[in-house]
This record gives sequence, structure tokens and C-alpha cells, in this order.
Amino acid sequence: MPILNRDLHGNAPDHSNVALLLIDVINDLEFPEGDQLLRYALPMVKRIVPLKRRAKAAGIPAIYVNDNFGRWRSDFNAQVEHCLKDNVRGRPLAEALRPEEDDYFVLKPKHSGFYSTTLEILLEYLQARMLILTGVAGNNCVLFTANDAYMRDFRLWVPSDCIASNTEEDNRHALQQMRVVLKADIRPSTEVEPGDLDRAIARETGCSPREDSPNRGG
Repeated sequence: MPILNRDLHGNAPDHSNVALLLIDVINDLEFPEGDQLLRYALPMVKRIVPLKRRAKAAGIPAIYVNDNFGRWRSDFNAQVEHCLKDNVRGRPLAEALRPEEDDYFVLKPKHSGFYSTTLEILLEYLQARMLILTGVAGNNCVLFTANDAYMRDFRLWVPSDCIASNTEEDNRHALQQMRVVLKADIRPSTEVEPGDLDRAIARETGCSPREDSPNRGG
């Protein structure tokens, strides 16, 4: 595919070997098992906040990959406001992980962040080769997104303390599936520096992200 522009008409100005995905963290949790998930999501959020801060300090872009809850409208800001201002279970998550102006977002209709979304083309223009997957639920949308990322030859880091499921057993099983089948690194967020991942991939490829082509498919 010929490169007509290198920043998707200004919509993807960042270039990085690594991208941080925050999956369904803007979530009202207003469903039958919402209380159960919230129990594990609250400590998860406390880990994602410093991870996101360190990633952005290293120049790694953050992408919110979120369900299109309720009526399908391409208005992520409305979802954020709903979770912040309405009396919903998921409000603490939205308060802690409120998107910043330079963050990206992708709305998804199904479980995987790649299915019928713009995520893949965004990652092409960002020139990402590795994805850091965080969010909920670990055994559902995170796992489905990880599967699709692996099939697209992305390397994966899924910090074990940055995903949550309805039960600890479900989360452990999902992590082991991603580690064994998808070759994901599942070390916790405190054991890996995001900037080190970016530099390691740059050394392997022999060029900086800005020097390489955004074409992953050849």
C-alpha cells in the first residue's frame, strides 16, 4: 500500500514501537455482575494510572479501546461524561483514568478491539510493533483483543496487575492462556519499564520508529 501521508491527515501524529491499550476502562459497570468486577477493577486501576504515566513519559501513545455502550453513537466524550457525572458503579474507574487531550480512542462493536474498528490502521500509522494490553474483562475483551493482535504479529505485554475479570480464577486462566498460547509477557507493571520495551524493539529493528515505514503488511 503506498504511503499517501505519514500521520493519517494529522489524526495519528505520534510514532512509537509500542502502544498502550486501555480496554473498556470507561465503563459504567451497570450490569448484573458489575459489583463483582468492580471489586477487582479498583486495584487494577491503581496500577494502570502510574503505568500510563510512565508510558506517556516515554513517548508511548495511549489508546482507549471501548465498547459502544447503549445507543451506538460515535461520541466517546459522551460515554466519559456519563461515567463521570451519573451515579454509576464504574465512576471511580473513569475518574482515575479520564482520557487526556492527546490520547486516542477507538469504539468497538464486539469483544475484540480489532473487529470492525479503526484500531489496526491507527496502529499502522503509529508504527507500533508491541502492544501493552490493560483493562477489563481479562477473560473476555482483553483476551479477544490479544488473540487478534497475536494473529497480526504484534508482540504482547499484558501486565498481570493491570487486567481484571469477574473472579481471580478467570483472570489467572486468561493470563496463562495469553502467556502460553499468545507468547505474551505477563510480568506485572512494576517489573517492566515501558520505555525499555520501545528501545529494545528499536535496537532489534535497527531503526527508530520515525525512520521506518508504517506498512506492517509489506
